[in-house]
Amino acid sequence: MTRVAIVDGIRTPFVKAGDRLSRMGAQELGRIAVRELLEKTDIDPATVDEVIIGNVAQPMEATNISRVIELNSGMPLSMSAHTVSRNCASGLQSIAEGFELIRSGQAHTVVVGGTESMSNIPLMYPREMSDFMGNVWRAKSRLKKAAALAKFRPRMLKPVVALAEGLKDPFSGLNMGETAEVLAKEFHITRREQDEFALQSHQRAVAATKSGRMADEIVPIYLPGEPEPLGNDIGPRENQTIEALERLTPYFDRRYGTVTAGNSSPITDGAAALLLMSEARVQVTGIQPLAWIRSYGFAGLDPRRMGLGPAVAAPIALRRAGLSMREIELVEMNEAFAAQVLANLRVFERPKLGEAVGADQPELAPIDVGRLNVNGGAIALGHPVGTSGTRITLTLAKEMKRRNLQLGLATLCVGGGQGAAMVLERR
Repeated sequence: MTRVAIVDGIRTPFVKAGDRLSRMGAQELGRIAVRELLEKTDIDPATVDEVIIGNVAQPMEATNISRVIELNSGMPLSMSAHTVSRNCASGLQSIAEGFELIRSGQAHTVVVGGTESMSNIPLMYPREMSDFMGNVWRAKSRLKKAAALAKFRPRMLKPVVALAEGLKDPFSGLNMGETAEVLAKEFHITRREQDEFALQSHQRAVAATKSGRMADEIVPIYLPGEPEPLGNDIGPRENQTIEALERLTPYFDRRYGTVTAGNSSPITDGAAALLLMSEARVQVTGIQPLAWIRSYGFAGLDPRRMGLGPAVAAPIALRRAGLSMREIELVEMNEAFAAQVLANLRVFERPKLGEAVGADQPELAPIDVGRLNVNGGAIALGHPVGTSGTRITLTLAKEMKRRNLQLGLATLCVGGGQGAAMVLERR
């Protein structure tokens, strides 16, 4: 089977929900990323075999959002596209599917990515209101319509927040923040540890922005009425301090908890796209790719401990690559919560601690924090759920090239109790 290259990639700035990208739908954010990718790589759109985009909160006005993005990006009508969803790993799932299409010989060039506008996840009427409106519409006579209208109650207007519902696990009944509290308690992770990790995320993201490393992966967006383009992520705080983080109250367990808004990833809008290409096509074009995909792996675990997803998925990807963590030179682990990353660090160091979820694997080894999320992570940058798997892979590939490193791991936990991991190599 052929090798698969990550030729290049691009992403939009990441912006907290409700802020400057709130008027852009996920389809428009995705279009910007894909169109810029085509321009940046100077690839003829007609040579692309498939477009695969990850997305969680499918907009009702853009079903099969990948197809909408494809066509709005100026790609041929004859080209096919499909959308994938694996919660937080949707963006990485798109890469895995593109990898398999190329590796099996079904394609030579595939555009993959992720997009999410968490600002535009809708409010919904409760079921009682839906039933009421249905009865009114079905009433044939004025008398029946008046009788149906008389059953209205103000409580019917209380909205159902789709975002909150989507961030709750239907199996365990816990929302994602509550699962982080589970890990904080089970692994005895202190509030101070979490806040210090969050501060480090901001400091590294600010440093990466100032140095221009972040600009290397971001396409500026021109917004109506604004003279200057939005060219940087809005989340990283240069003036963030440990004292400011310590003043925040626990958000998910207000009495006994340690997980706060400050040591959690913010709800975010953003998109990212990568160009994948077969080794044969790379040789024909003469392109120098960022990296090659060596392997990937997905795994399931107890949804209450979903944050340990990297510890169960990484061994699968490493085993398929014939590697161990000791050989990995750089790691991108999505920072859904500081507690979740810190719990994984403990399991990677002492795999026996993860025995209950199947993470007691010989491929694991301690992660040097100096080689983990070196440009900051989602606590500072944000976590647009369908995009993050693409973003961490893009950041990893670019930093591996920058440092001339050979092996890297991108990994993340997945709501619902799963993990995802991908091994990249440069040769």
